[in-house]
Amino acid sequence: MNNVLTGLCCWRKLSIATLCAFALISSPASTAQETRLPDIGGAGGGLISGQQETDIGQQVMVSIRRSAPRITDPLVYDYLNAIIYRLVPSAPLENRDLTLALIDSPALNAFAVPGGIVGVNGGLFLNAATEQQFASVLAHELAHLSQRHFARRLEQQETSAPLTIAGMIAGIVLSAVTQSDIGIAAIAGTQALAIQNMLAYSRSHEQEADRVGLDILATAGFDPRGMPEMFEIMMRQNRLQGNNMPEYLSTHPLTQNRVADTRNRAEQYPDNAIRDGQEYHLMRNRLQVHYSASPEVAVDTFENYLEKPDAQNSEAIRYGLAVAYLSNNQFEQAADIINDLLANNPGRITLQVTKAEILIQQKKLDEARSLLKTALDRNPGNYPISSTLADVEIAAGNGTQAAEHLKQLTRRIPAQEYLWLRLAEAEGMARNIVGVHRARAEYDALMGDLESAQRQLRQAQEKLPAGSAQRQVVSERLAEITSRLQERRNN
Repeated sequence: MNNVLTGLCCWRKLSIATLCAFALISSPASTAQETRLPDIGGAGGGLISGQQETDIGQQVMVSIRRSAPRITDPLVYDYLNAIIYRLVPSAPLENRDLTLALIDSPALNAFAVPGGIVGVNGGLFLNAATEQQFASVLAHELAHLSQRHFARRLEQQETSAPLTIAGMIAGIVLSAVTQSDIGIAAIAGTQALAIQNMLAYSRSHEQEADRVGLDILATAGFDPRGMPEMFEIMMRQNRLQGNNMPEYLSTHPLTQNRVADTRNRAEQYPDNAIRDGQEYHLMRNRLQVHYSASPEVAVDTFENYLEKPDAQNSEAIRYGLAVAYLSNNQFEQAADIINDLLANNPGRITLQVTKAEILIQQKKLDEARSLLKTALDRNPGNYPISSTLADVEIAAGNGTQAAEHLKQLTRRIPAQEYLWLRLAEAEGMARNIVGVHRARAEYDALMGDLESAQRQLRQAQEKLPAGSAQRQVVSERLAEITSRLQERRNN
């Protein structure tokens, strides 16, 4: 893994300054005794409106969908969604309709983008030893969004059109999350920003995000001490990796004084001895298997964990071993562990879904279906259960049933493009050609290919009888896509 601070702050030489207000670490925090937030610039929005921020976020999200590897594991996504929306009520956000991007990278990183985009690398789970530390990163990012630091920097800059900036941000985010130069081409054709002015404002924004983030954590029922603990982890890993900091952090380093200041501020909050939720550690171990060099290495790792006499959270370790066995096609061993864990906690959705995953691999589809339908009756609309039930039906060749589950999910989570792609697959299996065209159109629209979306909807329209309700729905959606396409061409 690259230098942990490089990963966290998303920076390469071309991208160091432009997203500095969205990085977790950059400059010394102010003291814990300060309670009144400073008035930095304006309130935001003088040059860029909330709608323009939304447009920027959508464009950035298109670039992420096109180029950044994504984690599509419904259990991990559902956990991240749950913790974000546990924090959101405590965040002073004007717009609480967030879009989550779960990036498939082991590098430690999180970022926030105008328009309510919150991105998290899988590596954040690996590096945050506790749920409190993990939540502290998310709270910091929500603080940046709530204070509209991006818009406020633009007011101070008085430069660059929002959509031009969107192209630059998209390239920067892609360079960061893919750990490559894939985003450089996206930046090359856009207007450069005044980097030195950006740096001058980022210090205050980071200090403000620290303070707001700590308040978010405390109000949401997390331990604010998780933030300085996370700082210490980053400093320790940075030393182990040779202290090879990026250019921006070399002038604004994360020092021991920064850690001490943040800890001092966190200590002002009541010490309620908050314990981690078990689900965090299940997801952390699930991702550790995902990022292991091989299934065999994952099995060896978790077997060694269990052999340690002081092994903490053994249930989570045993779960990780079960997932490792599943990954290594040792289905009986995986089933034995999951069944034992379920005996003590029969209602835990993660265990039920994992058992179903094992049953699918064992071709025991009827048993998996029965298990998941019972679980869904008790947890209507649950994403991991519904998604895995769709997997069962696809494995059984039941396209119509799979499509019904996926339609419900796309209505609830319409911004997840891979759900539309799975729906198109299920509709094709069911020989519902109109359904294939409609699902593909939504997928193409999310990927930014409005021309293809338009073609798909026209093909669906042609196959439907005139005057039918379904044709009317398709025609209305076609009009929306056509209008967006025309607007893009005019710009």
